[in-house]
Amino acid sequence: MLNLRDDAVYVGQSVGKDPVAQYLPLKWGNRHGLIAGATGSGKTVTLQNLAEGFSDAGVPVFMADVKGDLSGICQTSEMQDFLTKRAEIIGFSDEYKARAYPAVFWDLFGDQGHPIRTTISEMGPLLLARILELNDTQEGVLNIVFRVADEQGLLLLDLKDLRALLNTVHEQRAEISATYGNVSPQSIASIQRNLLRLEDQGAADFFGEPALDLRDFMHTDLDGRGTINILAADKLMQSPRLYATFLLWLLAELFEELPEAGDADRPKLVFFFDEAHLLFDDAPKALLDKVEQVVRLIRSKGVGVFFITQNPADVPDSILGQLGNRVQHALRAFTPKQQKAIKQAAETYRENPEFDVAEVITELGVGEALVSTLEGKGQPSIVQRTLIRPPSSRLGPATSDAKAMQMKASGLGTKYDETQDRESAYEVLQVRAKKAAEAAEKAQEAAEKTKPKRSSNRQSVSEAAVKSMVRSISSSVGRTIARELVRGVMGALKR
Repeated sequence: MLNLRDDAVYVGQSVGKDPVAQYLPLKWGNRHGLIAGATGSGKTVTLQNLAEGFSDAGVPVFMADVKGDLSGICQTSEMQDFLTKRAEIIGFSDEYKARAYPAVFWDLFGDQGHPIRTTISEMGPLLLARILELNDTQEGVLNIVFRVADEQGLLLLDLKDLRALLNTVHEQRAEISATYGNVSPQSIASIQRNLLRLEDQGAADFFGEPALDLRDFMHTDLDGRGTINILAADKLMQSPRLYATFLLWLLAELFEELPEAGDADRPKLVFFFDEAHLLFDDAPKALLDKVEQVVRLIRSKGVGVFFITQNPADVPDSILGQLGNRVQHALRAFTPKQQKAIKQAAETYRENPEFDVAEVITELGVGEALVSTLEGKGQPSIVQRTLIRPPSSRLGPATSDAKAMQMKASGLGTKYDETQDRESAYEVLQVRAKKAAEAAEKAQEAAEKTKPKRSSNRQSVSEAAVKSMVRSISSSVGRTIARELVRGVMGALKR
């Protein structure tokens, strides 16, 4: 009979002459981890098992459901034969019970879960430039736009706020360029085009209010089990840059908001980042530095980050070196490049004299993995070939009824499901433009009343200047209002 530890997550049982239960100690859960392996090797089941284990220990979890098959965690396992057989093989039969777990469903687009929103200001120019795929010059202009917003007390909440401010910066670019550096019409136009493309990908739903309160991720149920927050990411994966930047923003927000945790007996939150290579593909150095900084420092806030990817080589060495808990599923060696990657992966483990790590990586079956976790004073354990335990919750997607029940039970619908639109940069700039137009019109009228009579019909220089100002302001206001009317009509037609 297996006596499960209370201070660790049970992962499975090693294979060999003297099988030993494999655990991930809760104390080292905030030292981050890696789950790697080829498609179909069992990464998703391992992720589900770890999420269950942390939840049982009272640790909330956040994970992205990229393939749409993690939602079943809110329902009990169907206890198929291959699951009960695996439990019997590893001596887990007596403890193996079907269980459903407390889950909250989230979705950036609001289709399959509660909407997750943030504001443009909270996202910041660095991450926003990453989403918009801006070059250095365009990113510099975006930084200037944010500076202008700060100095003028303009709230940037959603995309229309940013567009309105970009228009204002464009119209006042001569004055702004003299203070902050060159603001070219080409850069403004490029940012506007990329904003339109981002909106076409559905990002307009992500920016706005009510913004996410991170404390809503960190609940426990009446039994003391940590809530498992599941982000529906199957649609989001169609915009991989938005997906990666959103998850990085989430980590950065956790780092900013959570207090220092010190050396606790378990994490405050565990974060699973599936398809992790999307965060690092073609990422500029500034962004990689930001990722490395957040991953390095966030563990002091009691947050553990697990990267899930096909190959450990997908993760930069500077970040890979910080991942102390590792589960390596099978890798395939069909090309010289893949053979080299397997060799590199094998070299990162503490050797086991019973087998060759590089050789075993290619031999692992589905649901088998090489496991090495931190132990003792934080040193890596000897790598063990391990049969992964079967999950207690349902494999695959949940039924629509089960998801609807969980959505209702969360109690978060009244807080997040309806969009708010308070006064922000867009409304303020509209009022300013209107007042400026009225003031210019009054100035023109006053000038006409006081102007001396003359025989000529030609305008004076001052009259021409005032009329030009009125036309400029009026056309700017008109364009903005007309654009919003057209967008509203088109939005209504789409619905």
